Amino acid sequence: TCGSLISFKISARKTLLQSELFSGSFQHFTHSSQRHPKLIEMSSSKSYPSIPYKQLIDESETLDNTDKPGQLVLRDGVTFNGYSFGADKAMAGEVVFYTGMVGYPEALTDPSYRGQILVLTFPLVGNYGVPNKDDKDSLNLPAYFESYGVHITGLVISNYSRVHSHWNGFKSLGDWLKENDVPALYGVDTRALTKLIRMEGSLLGKIEFEKKTVEFSNPNERNLVAEVTVKETRIFGKGNNPKILAFDCGIKYNIIRHLVRDCKVQLSVVSFDYDLEKNPELIEYDGVFVSNGPGDPILCGATIQSLKWLMSKTPCVPIFGICLGNQLLALAAGASTYKMKFGNRGMNQPAIDMRTSQCYITPQNHGYAVDTKTLPDGWKTFFLNANDFSNEGIIHQTKPWMSVQFHPEASGGPMDTAFLFKEFIGAVRGDNHRLTLLEPHLFETKMVKKILLLGSGGLSIGQAGEFDYSGSQAIKALKEEGLEVVLINPNIATVQTSKNLGGASPDRTYFLPVKPDVAEEVIKKERPDGIMVSMGGQTALNVGVALHRSGVLEKYNVKVLGTPISSIIATEDREQFAQALNTIGEKMAQSYCAVSIEEGLIAAKKLGFPVLIRAAYALGGLGSGFADNEEEFVTTARKAFSSSNQIIIDQDLRGWKEVEYEVVRDDRDNCITVCNMENFDPLGVHTGDSIVIAPSQTLSNSEYFKLRETAIKVVKHLGIVGECNIQYALNPENEEYCIIEVNARLSRSSALASKATGYPLAYVAAKLALGKDLVSIRNSVTKSTTACFEPSLDYCVVKMPRWDLKKFSRVSTRLGSSMTSVGEVMAIGRNFEEAIQKAVRMVDSSSTGLCGEWSMDPTLSHDDQLKIPTDQRLFAVMASLEEGKSVEYIHNLSKIDKWFLAKLRCLVLMERALQAKPGLHSLDERQLKSLKCAGFSDMQIAKYTKSTELEVRAKRKKLSVFPFVKQIDTLAAEFPAATNYLYMTYNAVESDIVPEKQGIMVLGCGAYCIGSSVEFDWCAVSCVRQLRSVGYKAIVVNFNPETVSTDYDESDRLYFEELSFERVMDIYEWEESGGIVISVGGQIPQNIALPLHTAGANILGTHPDDIDRAEDRDKFSAMLDSIGVDQPEWSSLTSIEEALAFAERVEFPCLVRPSFVLSGAAMAVASTKKELTEFLKNAGEVANDKPVVISKFITNAKEIEFDGVSQEGNIVNYAISEHVENAGVHSGDATLLLPAQKVWVETIRRVKRVASAICRALNISGPFNIQLMARENEIKVIECNLRASRTFPFISKTLDANFISLATKVMLGMPVKPFRISLLDIDYVAVKAPMFSFTRLRGADPTLGVEMASTGEVACFGRDSYEAFLQAMRATNFNLPSKDKEILISFAEEKIRAEFLPWAHELINIGYKFCGTSGTAAYYQEHGIAVKVVNKPYGTTYGDNTFVEGAPMADEYLKNGLVDLVINIPEGTKREDEITSGYLMRRTTVDYGVGLITNVKCAALLVDSLRRQKDSVIRHRPPVCIEEYYGSSYKDAV
Repeated sequence: TCGSLISFKISARKTLLQSELFSGSFQHFTHSSQRHPKLIEMSSSKSYPSIPYKQLIDESETLDNTDKPGQLVLRDGVTFNGYSFGADKAMAGEVVFYTGMVGYPEALTDPSYRGQILVLTFPLVGNYGVPNKDDKDSLNLPAYFESYGVHITGLVISNYSRVHSHWNGFKSLGDWLKENDVPALYGVDTRALTKLIRMEGSLLGKIEFEKKTVEFSNPNERNLVAEVTVKETRIFGKGNNPKILAFDCGIKYNIIRHLVRDCKVQLSVVSFDYDLEKNPELIEYDGVFVSNGPGDPILCGATIQSLKWLMSKTPCVPIFGICLGNQLLALAAGASTYKMKFGNRGMNQPAIDMRTSQCYITPQNHGYAVDTKTLPDGWKTFFLNANDFSNEGIIHQTKPWMSVQFHPEASGGPMDTAFLFKEFIGAVRGDNHRLTLLEPHLFETKMVKKILLLGSGGLSIGQAGEFDYSGSQAIKALKEEGLEVVLINPNIATVQTSKNLGGASPDRTYFLPVKPDVAEEVIKKERPDGIMVSMGGQTALNVGVALHRSGVLEKYNVKVLGTPISSIIATEDREQFAQALNTIGEKMAQSYCAVSIEEGLIAAKKLGFPVLIRAAYALGGLGSGFADNEEEFVTTARKAFSSSNQIIIDQDLRGWKEVEYEVVRDDRDNCITVCNMENFDPLGVHTGDSIVIAPSQTLSNSEYFKLRETAIKVVKHLGIVGECNIQYALNPENEEYCIIEVNARLSRSSALASKATGYPLAYVAAKLALGKDLVSIRNSVTKSTTACFEPSLDYCVVKMPRWDLKKFSRVSTRLGSSMTSVGEVMAIGRNFEEAIQKAVRMVDSSSTGLCGEWSMDPTLSHDDQLKIPTDQRLFAVMASLEEGKSVEYIHNLSKIDKWFLAKLRCLVLMERALQAKPGLHSLDERQLKSLKCAGFSDMQIAKYTKSTELEVRAKRKKLSVFPFVKQIDTLAAEFPAATNYLYMTYNAVESDIVPEKQGIMVLGCGAYCIGSSVEFDWCAVSCVRQLRSVGYKAIVVNFNPETVSTDYDESDRLYFEELSFERVMDIYEWEESGGIVISVGGQIPQNIALPLHTAGANILGTHPDDIDRAEDRDKFSAMLDSIGVDQPEWSSLTSIEEALAFAERVEFPCLVRPSFVLSGAAMAVASTKKELTEFLKNAGEVANDKPVVISKFITNAKEIEFDGVSQEGNIVNYAISEHVENAGVHSGDATLLLPAQKVWVETIRRVKRVASAICRALNISGPFNIQLMARENEIKVIECNLRASRTFPFISKTLDANFISLATKVMLGMPVKPFRISLLDIDYVAVKAPMFSFTRLRGADPTLGVEMASTGEVACFGRDSYEAFLQAMRATNFNLPSKDKEILISFAEEKIRAEFLPWAHELINIGYKFCGTSGTAAYYQEHGIAVKVVNKPYGTTYGDNTFVEGAPMADEYLKNGLVDLVINIPEGTKREDEITSGYLMRRTTVDYGVGLITNVKCAALLVDSLRRQKDSVIRHRPPVCIEEYYGSSYKDAV
């Protein structure tokens, strides 16, 4: 009925299938004479060793696995070794695999598995235990099982959870299996076994133990149905109508529940061989149901005969069959069946309804299928498998007979097709047949040629690099369709704003603020057909809503692609959202909306304190917080109103589980969930600040699919098209849940889910926005299956946030509903312990692994450290476990699930067992492998055995303990993966791939943090694309899920792995790599350059010894002296006494600088002896035994940035940027101008000479960055980085010359040709401005210094520096001051007041008004400027602070919205440890969303810009894209 539409899709996908390299991956027909084939002969026998890791739960246990060894023996001698956790009994059967990630109690009691040894592909099993078999439902059936007992003959898994945790977990899986006399093995590489089954087909096998053996047995030769069918008729729902007779071929209890409880029928369950024609029991029936069951359908001759008789009757009796019932109905109709290669067993098989072309995700368990070609006349395919095109159902064209191969009743699995039961009962009742028609819009084509894509702007807390990833994928998808893409995004560091980086570059890029007025101007000029607002975070979404509401989109006939704006508004407006949920019978946490504090307070009292306050239309929980009383409510609500005109007051559900689903829907109503994730922390911590595990580990099948079903129902009801996520609160004591929110856009978790599953969400969402459907889009990893599927994982993913709270004085470390982390890592392992230990090291490269070493908060008691979430709580938990606190004790305080805590306790027990060893020499191969399986690093093992990392590595290699390489393939090895998305694990016995050999490794940047952000990802991607363009194989190593470099198709091989010496060397040696690029990933790769070189790795580019000379402050300073290059007077620290003596000699202030650090970590300016002593101590801790240098701090000097590429000591290309701020502000926090505007020609000459001398001295080959200061043409060097710096994207895009591509050629030893760059021809100026996130860092002092504080950056272009500066400031979300409000000025020092005086006059002249603190106001009043006096907030004040009676308090003035700009210049070098009035004023400024400037040079440039650039001129000048600036059309454009 769907005509050419489905035919086109199927033919297109079959072409893909036929061209697939791995033709053996699909299930072929088996000839009827081979229905029970013997195992295919293998070339040789092979024995796979066991994986020795065992979860320790007892203090007395050691590293030795004492569980009984066992073997899975396959027919021709292939064996898999493991350990027993079930019955001590040998059993034989057919070995099959099951790809479901939950539902083992349901699967093991499914009669369809009769006689089979079941291999579970998901590696962590037993997590939630087994329910009580005595718990009964309303039909007196076991409530949580699918039959009366366990039907498998054996179970094989990878990792067994000896401790289970769930509210209805009655006993452990192992105990249950022993009770049911079923053997089970763990410690098996189930992925290797699955791949073997995939290649060879279903295998005969047996589980054996010492002295317990058994002969092979083929269960398919037995009549398995006869073994599981009822022995006497059972009637359910007596008295109901209609009456259904069900043939029990192994009926699952959930089928009975559906028919009786949901469809209200009387169900007579009869034996499979019940003679329907004779009907000896005189059973009345209006319809017949044929159930699922095990084995070969041919052996059910009696059932087939009854069906034949039934179909010959007049009038027709409706028939419905499931699974085996589908095959039996086909055989009765005259068709044939065949044995599949390995069957379909799992929860994610896509089945297309041939009536509507809609695709459903179905659970399946069968090894036989209907041969569609043999269907007689009158019969048609009802459902079709979208992956292997096997038959998934048959239907008669005129008679009420139908059957499906899958399980609509699920359990386990999704219940998307449960409607088929109602269709069957409708046919039985004689209801009018509901006509099924295709929707007209399926044939509508979205006629778009040009698309406007809105980016997210500068990186900030809550909106980071994940949107570069999603935007880049969207551009890639759009360009594949031949569309013109126009991008607005001022984030110059991103990959998406690049040109000539493959075919995924926008046609035009506007480096302008992502604001409604800017977007309107771009629309007016470009006239796009469509706009995409879902790829740029909350910023783009809010702009899209504003454009819709203002009528701009309608005015210019711009279509919103993807989710309609009305749906977006419905998810963002809490009142509308609650109403929408209520319409479909779903609920959110009890909440109220308010538009005033008074209204909100009434709502809070209704709910009862504590309550959660959130701002509507906010990103990352901005402006949210918990309030325990009215006073806290008023304070938090005021902050929330500063970022939104509506607040939401929510019921406090802290302590509940938080669960999230990523959902994808197309406009054909196909809807899938791609990934589900569970937070380690209970509700109350923003999900961006929580450790997140994918897939969920402690949810049962019922919970998992109940939440999934709700997600799909909600997303369909809201009409979302593309990708979104839904967050839940789940009661840990039952299945009660409520919906927290739906984000109708790509989000941070979308990037995580994409990388965790291998499913490219943004790419698919972009295709769907164009009107494509999920079925026709291919799976980018397998290249042969459909994108309409739900990934099945055979590994565990741990996402861990990265905080930089220690960089800020007085910042609160407590975590809550507002996000504070600046980045995240993603670790992959085959068990939770392995993954979380990896994650800890990824977050902190100096960490050896997870232990109880941490910085205790002195303001919190020991119990509060566990009870109150902070950035250190994980380590507090470990410390408590190490102290002997019980899992129960910690759970009661933290509410962290006991399953996670038991896993952490295992690590503590292993740590103790290792410490009890006499030394490294006493570890044997199995013990060492067990430690590695639990994620222990070589350095960690060295720490506990009092040895070194290199000694452990040598021991490991001697004992042949190596990690194995595994693929992420989206389908748990069921289909071959065509891409190389990889991780390393010790929980395996073989690798999935073979080495690349001579590939070039590129080390990425790791987690985004302050100082290392998206700019280094741009560098890595530029390097990789250059490598591939000249014929090299590129191997990327990185662990940041937010990055483009970790996209599945950016490199030839992607290792989602640690950037540690150990792991990089593991990959280097395994891949037999030709070399490593360490200079494009920031400081982390740089720090391991020398160890890698010493170990024999080929480091490309500058020699590691020269890198060491530049990174080591002592060596570098000495080298500058030796070549006659000037620098501030310095001394290497040998003692605090010497440092104090040096400071006295050169006079304060002095600069303290540790070596080998990023973003000025622990760098500080000391003005007193006390400060110097404190700073030196801190720097020594951060430097980690590396040199610390002290130097004279030069004031009032201009800072200059020199970026370049050098080849063998000779500069090839360079760029000189100028800082607006004087030296003393970290270069990452400075405002940069390019080309430099106020640097003398002679200064530039001297800078070039200095740079050339340094390049020669260090023999640089590759990228480098030198920071210098200039005062009156006197040049001094600050530092040199022999790597790409954060300014490389800025200079490359400003000058239209990719410096990293050039540097890559240099590092490869290729001949290079310098870019021709003429500054005289550049008639525009670029301004790079920092992006700060002080609003999210509770308590942090928003001032700048030598240690970096910004979280991102933007850059804008203009005819002059003033135009570019204003645009850049707007792009950082800085609101330009209006003349309706006042500018508050407060300067600590007289010289600053004097310096700003001319600009204060300028502001008055152009119509602005001032208020100021008493001392500042008095100064300017004396100089003829009217300044209203406001009193400083109460605090330990500095400077003069005369209290003026009757004058308002500055903080109240700010809170009341009377000020929209504060210029507060504190003392430049003083670190304030006290709560000063200046601090309170700055903090209030950012808390209430008021613009803040703390640098006098920036304040002066702002005034100059405001004076020169009239608002009307800016608004009416057409926007200019970067391509126009590059080209000759620029002058016409302006």
